[in-house]
Amino acid sequence: MENVREQAARAVTELLEAAKLMPGELLVVGCSSSEIVGQRIGKGSSLEAAEAVYAGIAPVLAGHGILLAAQCCEHLNRALIVERSTAERYGLEAVNVRPWAHAGGSFATTVWEHMAQPVALEHIRAHAGMDIGDTLIGMHLREVAVPVRLSIRKIGEANLVCARTRPKFIGGERARYIEELK
Repeated sequence: MENVREQAARAVTELLEAAKLMPGELLVVGCSSSEIVGQRIGKGSSLEAAEAVYAGIAPVLAGHGILLAAQCCEHLNRALIVERSTAERYGLEAVNVRPWAHAGGSFATTVWEHMAQPVALEHIRAHAGMDIGDTLIGMHLREVAVPVRLSIRKIGEANLVCARTRPKFIGGERARYIEELK
């Protein structure tokens, strides 16, 4: 699992560089531990794989001041696990559920266990995202998602797809845009 930890750390580092996230912004991570260990999504949950991913990304996010939102599996309607302070900062309403390995998934459960005051949310609009194992995080990104190609394409055996978001361009051909927001 050391390889999984290293892959996750490298991937999140590359994503943060490409996405140019600012401290206090949100990164949603969907993670199928089953896919990481070579099983079909939802069929081989691995707390060990989830822990390795968390161990890889958490220090990088903390070092940049980026807030983590861990996506649960479809058994919890892809709810998100965040720190209570994150929910309060963004004015988001908590729901009453706690993930476990077979309803929520190993990654969301691992994140819950590591957070100081975890809460679950139904909705979020993150600034960027990592989808490890085809977990379909798009519903939790801001409206204009832009694919980010990394040098790493898999974590363990799981496909890796990343995205950043940008503000919408409005106003048509006569409008002027702010270069750093593209």
